[in-house]
Amino acid sequence: MQANFLFCAAGALLAAHAVAADRLTVTASHDLDAARPSETIVVPWRDVNAALPGALIQHLVVKDAAGHVLPYQVTNVAPLAKDPQGVGAAYGELLFQHDFAPGERTATFVVEKSDALTPPFAPKAFARYVPERLDDFAWENDVIGHRTYGPALAAPAPPGSGKEVLETSGLDIWFKRVDYPVVDRWYNKGHDHYHKDEGEGMDMYNVGRSRGAGGTGVWDGGHLAISGNYATWKVLANGPVRTVFELTYDAWDAAGTKVEEVKRFTVDAGHQLDQVDSTFTFAGPAALTVAVGLNKTPADKKQAARVALVRDAVNHALLQWVEQATNGAFGTAIVLPPATGYADDALNDLVLARVESGRPLRYWVGAAWDRAGRITSKAAWQAYVAAEARRIAHPVRITVMPAPH
Repeated sequence: MQANFLFCAAGALLAAHAVAADRLTVTASHDLDAARPSETIVVPWRDVNAALPGALIQHLVVKDAAGHVLPYQVTNVAPLAKDPQGVGAAYGELLFQHDFAPGERTATFVVEKSDALTPPFAPKAFARYVPERLDDFAWENDVIGHRTYGPALAAPAPPGSGKEVLETSGLDIWFKRVDYPVVDRWYNKGHDHYHKDEGEGMDMYNVGRSRGAGGTGVWDGGHLAISGNYATWKVLANGPVRTVFELTYDAWDAAGTKVEEVKRFTVDAGHQLDQVDSTFTFAGPAALTVAVGLNKTPADKKQAARVALVRDAVNHALLQWVEQATNGAFGTAIVLPPATGYADDALNDLVLARVESGRPLRYWVGAAWDRAGRITSKAAWQAYVAAEARRIAHPVRITVMPAPH
């Protein structure tokens, strides 16, 4: 989950320190007493470039206050510009992470140019289009995985082909027991293997025609109008710290209103929940009510699952804790800060919000499995989701200042 709408006060600071430096100090602060593990620190590259002219992503070092070298990532999500002078001005953001301890409200980091090459760090967040499996799109970080379904899966099966057909814009979960990437390996192993736990985890979640874990639709008070499978995809950043991608959905009918949707996913290492920005485009009504849903029957029928639903209005969240016969227990959750209420239909439990055309709706969706060892009870899952909701409401603030030797 991305709990940090990061405010950067660097512009004024850099203007006041116009002399170029070879080191940059980044200070991250917040106002919670609780721990904030895997907090992603985001520094606009324009501020790095202003303090360290000509800095390049392969000649950079990031250190914490104790001098430990930190894995980092430089994105090009924005401005997606060219760099004709070759000075590194086209990059978007510098990203790295810090584990805030309980009561630690401020942390300081140093960014330095390096004559030596810095090789890429091991990826902890990853996404890709999967053409070898009927246009799936899959993504993961070091704690959880997901996938959703493309046009090829929804296409009719030629006679005698035995092709699987499923039309759904629901979101699937791949439960992991390891912190390394598994998407490529699991697709390589194939369906009959990744639906069993062979040591790394398993695909045991049921999507069907439901919203799965965090799919959306337009709610009219009694009926949920949903899109088909995603139509197009675009990867904007791909680890090691953060992965960003977009999925677009063709227009569908919502009680006479044609609606299109673009989902932007931001997947950070170390987080059970991913940030999603859904932008709905429509003409006519000033606003629509959108629902984000959880499947009411998320486990395989053979598991005789017991599903406990929690509507956490204080934290604007909707949660499940699912006890299974032989596959352990898992939790799913949605955190929707602008939530206006809850609802349900035959397939899904829903949390609702109003949206205007062209204005992104931001929410967080995700899951956890007790056999991964991080979250092993309903109470622990509720506590985790509540803590993440507080992180969302109390973002980290960033200041940047050149620091000459």
